[in-house]
Amino acid sequence: MRSKKEKTPSVAPFRLRGVGKQIAKHLARLDIHSVQDLLFHLPSRYQDRTQIQAIRQLLPGHEAVVEGVVKAVSTPRQGRTKLLCELKDETGSIWLRFFHVLPFQSDILKPGARLRCYHEVRQGPKGLEMIHPEFQVIIQDKFQPVDPHLTPIYPATEGLSQYTLRKLTTNALAWMENEPSFVELLPLAVLQKLSMPTLKEALRFVHRPPRDIPVSHLVENKTLPQKRLAFEELLAHRISLLQVKHRFQAQGSLPFGRSEKLSEKFLKSLPFQLTQAQQRVIAEIRQDLNQAHPMLRLVQGDVGSGKTVIAAYAMLQAVENGYQAAMMAPTELLAEQHDRVFRRWLAPLGIKMAFLSGNVKSRARISALKSIERGEAQVILGTHALFQEAVTFSRLALVVVDEQHRFGVHQRALLRQKGIQADYYPHQLVMTATPIPRTLAMSFYADLDVSVIDELPPGRTPIMTSVMTNARREEVIARIREACEEGRQVYWVCPLIEESDVLNCQAATRTAEMLQQQLPEIKIGLIHGRLRAEEKEGAMRLFQQGETKLLVATTVIEVGVDVPNASVMVIENAERLGLSQLHQLRGRVGRGAVASHCVLLYQPPLSALAKERLTVMRETTDGFHIAQRDLELRGPGEVLGTRQTGDLAFKVADLIRDSEILPIVHEAADFIIKQHDEIIQPLMRRWLEKGEEYGKV
Repeated sequence: MRSKKEKTPSVAPFRLRGVGKQIAKHLARLDIHSVQDLLFHLPSRYQDRTQIQAIRQLLPGHEAVVEGVVKAVSTPRQGRTKLLCELKDETGSIWLRFFHVLPFQSDILKPGARLRCYHEVRQGPKGLEMIHPEFQVIIQDKFQPVDPHLTPIYPATEGLSQYTLRKLTTNALAWMENEPSFVELLPLAVLQKLSMPTLKEALRFVHRPPRDIPVSHLVENKTLPQKRLAFEELLAHRISLLQVKHRFQAQGSLPFGRSEKLSEKFLKSLPFQLTQAQQRVIAEIRQDLNQAHPMLRLVQGDVGSGKTVIAAYAMLQAVENGYQAAMMAPTELLAEQHDRVFRRWLAPLGIKMAFLSGNVKSRARISALKSIERGEAQVILGTHALFQEAVTFSRLALVVVDEQHRFGVHQRALLRQKGIQADYYPHQLVMTATPIPRTLAMSFYADLDVSVIDELPPGRTPIMTSVMTNARREEVIARIREACEEGRQVYWVCPLIEESDVLNCQAATRTAEMLQQQLPEIKIGLIHGRLRAEEKEGAMRLFQQGETKLLVATTVIEVGVDVPNASVMVIENAERLGLSQLHQLRGRVGRGAVASHCVLLYQPPLSALAKERLTVMRETTDGFHIAQRDLELRGPGEVLGTRQTGDLAFKVADLIRDSEILPIVHEAADFIIKQHDEIIQPLMRRWLEKGEEYGKV
């Protein structure tokens, strides 16, 4: 059997009856490379084929097993149907319709053949029918029992039928029973305390559930064997993160123990008072930075809660101890904004800074690289350009990652590697403006210490949110004209850059043209992801300086851009965006002293999910409440922003569905680390393919 770490694109078959080179190639497309992978490739749903129904009892829209004799076969000359069979039992007839027929099926589907068929029943032109049913030949005078268990339906791919997958999992279950390396890892004390079955019992159950188990319970993962599998996977995940935290804390780092005169001077120079939440988080960071092991802290706070000030304070702690600090942002626009803000704050304190991004070319780039390498630059800001090979830091002791979920695992690891010296690792501070519900943060970020800024600075005016049908666009445009005449600025966000008949979304380019025709007196800007970096920067700069009154944009402006004079946000096709993204976009306004408005335009009819999302947006501006609702509606992969990076690739578990078992997972993880450390590595090898790589970040 090929282990997970050894898997390659090779199609050499693993040792399992029924798996040759071709089948192995098909299985690889499902990320199945070993017998263990096959055992953890669980059914997505189940069918009840344990009873044969009389044809007279069949109802359209229901799936059923029927058995009868083929009475007539025809090959219609018109239409898509290639073969039509009449199947008859003692109570009536049903038609079997085939749009394509394989040679061996033509030999079987002949008058007189006795068949057992399974499929959904529908009403056809001749009466009840099944289209392409699964069937088997029943040999006369030979008893063939119906399935003794519910029938699993697996996620499949071209070249792998359900019949083949079921046959392979039957072989894999037989292998499991006799394979000495496939052992129970969880201590008996844990299983008994939680009244859970063994791993083998759980796998037998989920692949071949007893006929008396309600299918709905299986689909909703309500059975104990299913919870047992989710429990072990969540346990492996949590232990791996706790192990990472332990290893990280065992590494050496540079404690920032010197005077805090510079950072205190910075706080006194600010034209505003820090909130109590900001002061609490700063105290937590200060305590971390005084330790001889590296800080690894996540700061999460709602849009506008003041995370940038905290980052600046932490970076000054590094500077006044003689070290460098670097901050990485996910976009050019956000990095440039940080650079402007930091220069305004830090230049009066005599801090030398450097900036690196894709936009920094030739002489300016060479100068920045030399300044960083010589240690002249104390605070370095930029994009992913910071971890490129040409960048060499002198003594990097603190790494700050803004909007950390926007970076892939590999990118964050590369920047961290830049600071690793022979005797120390850099401190890490990661920040996100996407609030993460506590349950999810505790589970997904078990390796991080988490700080929460749960208070907004005083003086921020509440944002009024309206939900309007697209038919009321003229009212919205009138409101925009009024806001611009009063000297305010407006965002108009479109999800797509170009027309799409399928999604029926207004394109940003067309919307800008339409608005310019209707508002000729207003200067309108356009920004989207396909513009060159300098074009985006130019459009944004004109808007920030107030020359452009209305900015039509795609969701590229979602993160970080700060224009206090903008007081109206219009979001088209709001029904197509998730709650967290809508909340981030709404947070671009309400940053000044004037009352702000967010208008969510939608294209009817609304789905139930879209209606619920827009209702939540109208009722609350609390980012943590919104994140919890987004989590419930869309799942953890979307809330954490990891759907693209693959960080959250659970085989069995689901953090929302299985949230009720998280407390016992946490308790069991602590018990195993203290009492049974011998099972930690086997447990992680069984469940975690990328755990080690992820944990290093």
